[in-house]
Amino acid sequence: MANHLVNETSPYLRQHAGNPVDWRPWGPEALRLAREQDKPILLSIGYSSCHWCHVMAHESFEDAGVAALMNALFVNIKVDREERPDLDQIYQAAHYLLVQGSGGWPLTMFLTPDGTPFFGGTYFPKFNSHNLPAFPDVLQRAAEVYREKRHEVALQNKDLVAALARAQPQPDSAADLQDAPLHLAMAQLGENFDPVHGGFGAAPKFPQQPELDFLLRRSAIDARAHNMALYSLEQMANGGIFDHLSGGFYRYSVDEYWNIPHFEKMLYDNGQLLALYSDAWLCSGKPQFAQVTKETASWVMRKMQASEGGYYSSLDADSEHEEGKFYVWQRDEIRGLLNAQEYAVAELHYGLDRPPNFDQIAWHLHVSMSMGEVAASLQLSAEEAEKHLSSARQKLYTARARRVHPARDEKILASWNGLMITGMARAARAMQRHDWLESAQRAMDFVRSVLWRDGRLLATCKDGRAHLNAYLDDHAFLLQAALELVQAAFRREDLDFAIQLADALLERFEDRQNGGFFFTSHDHEALIQRPKVGQDSAMPSGNGVAALALQRIALVTGKLEYADAAERCLKLFFPLLQQVPSAHGSLCTALSENLRPASLLVLRGKPNELDVWQGKLRRRYFPDVLIITPPENTDGLPEPLVKPTGEHATAWLCRGTQCLPPITRIEELLSALGTT
Repeated sequence: MANHLVNETSPYLRQHAGNPVDWRPWGPEALRLAREQDKPILLSIGYSSCHWCHVMAHESFEDAGVAALMNALFVNIKVDREERPDLDQIYQAAHYLLVQGSGGWPLTMFLTPDGTPFFGGTYFPKFNSHNLPAFPDVLQRAAEVYREKRHEVALQNKDLVAALARAQPQPDSAADLQDAPLHLAMAQLGENFDPVHGGFGAAPKFPQQPELDFLLRRSAIDARAHNMALYSLEQMANGGIFDHLSGGFYRYSVDEYWNIPHFEKMLYDNGQLLALYSDAWLCSGKPQFAQVTKETASWVMRKMQASEGGYYSSLDADSEHEEGKFYVWQRDEIRGLLNAQEYAVAELHYGLDRPPNFDQIAWHLHVSMSMGEVAASLQLSAEEAEKHLSSARQKLYTARARRVHPARDEKILASWNGLMITGMARAARAMQRHDWLESAQRAMDFVRSVLWRDGRLLATCKDGRAHLNAYLDDHAFLLQAALELVQAAFRREDLDFAIQLADALLERFEDRQNGGFFFTSHDHEALIQRPKVGQDSAMPSGNGVAALALQRIALVTGKLEYADAAERCLKLFFPLLQQVPSAHGSLCTALSENLRPASLLVLRGKPNELDVWQGKLRRRYFPDVLIITPPENTDGLPEPLVKPTGEHATAWLCRGTQCLPPITRIEELLSALGTT
């Protein structure tokens, strides 16, 4: 018999609909039941492509004995952290305070009926292993604590709620925005940088996209930032964290070398990395970055875009109940698929001549030897070596496609679509790919038509059913995406949507008294905490992206209230930026642009001549310039975009409140932009 998850939209929740556990979705009904029955709540948070979530489900949630214990002792609530990031943020923070250790997924929390956690952990095995207690023992102990130590639990809950409140950023009326945090961020990132393998820190190693974006934006003024960003991106592209057969990046590397990944593929990672690699190509001209961009964009359109336009959420790490099974190889299998010349090239390039690197029994492809070295070793020309590798890759891709594929989570999330639309639009603009731009526009059209209803944004959609109140990240990431689309190819509906989103940010999320933006809207469900998030995670912080995007839409519209809200946000978080700016890369980027405002470049003229200008501009990296080409009819457009059309292409360039005279020669414009 199905439990109460059977009608949910989340594929993750639906995966548990057949469990013998009496799972319920988070909501008033489940919380009321806990109060009426005076039972503690067992809250389990995960997501569909999470490997250890699957392990715990198979071990415990599908076991009749464990389920009977859960049903007898608790009201059991299952949450998809991707649909309810508000709950995930709160209970991850609570877990950290309770156990003084990092969280993760699956997150297993025990709550009193009012929703306050009194105990928790992450993955628990069915039997004692991994130095972890058995899950049935944990269940009985948690229920015993709730029954017999109510007073102690109540005191702890009071302290926990107070600690969560203290963890929120506190306003500083004397905050004076300065660039000291930007220099400190560079120092902290430099200390944590891995000069051998790229990236930051030791294993497990994550891409840390907001930090790389911050470094790349500083590359023109700081050689070390340039080198750290480009070297990290190069090493990641060579490593096994990149799918060398079909494109796209896996979640993170379990080793410091980027070689063996955690195999899930997430939309939010790939959206950010697509933007980064296209920017890195503009910054360096390195062909590898262009190739990674092309292969990732192709993968997104082939595997992650719904026919209706929106982008799906993720691909699972597992297939046939084994992590990575779809992606790894036996050497003899590869040898049997390729001819002698193809195998000779692939063997050296992908490290097949070395011991197995995956669980000591299989090979996961990564670049072990550059193609220049391969060609020299095999006494081939560069063209011959590339031809053999291309043929080998196609054969391996075709053979892999016949395997059992990882499951795809086909819910469409507003925030993650914002990140991917930004990546696709920026890559399309850099490489002048109309098909990529069309993909991004179709996704935005889907968001507007399905997730934007009566002036309000919804967070998620699956099988045509859109629901859940949208969060700060949904609004901020889509505002950023709309501004990217406006630059890639002007459509009035994209600009109108950007303005609507900016207005919604100020109306529904801003703390006008203290500054900054709450993660949930003013009319959202009341929870035990209402966080303001400034620190980046796998995604940039909503406050950082909102501050940057609001500064930019202020330039486009001339409305100072957007810039004022961005500055209030930066002042709220400035004390944190003075301490650990390297953990706040997106806010550092917004601060940098606040101190040195971005430029607005408006182009007008005949289409043929403008095409030439735009082609030259798009081949250069201008991270702090918004380039907009309005339509011939400017009726109703914001005043900064309303410029006359003459006989020749003309540029209007404004930096902050200072505008240059109209520019009619492309060479003069490039010089004014600081390039030639």
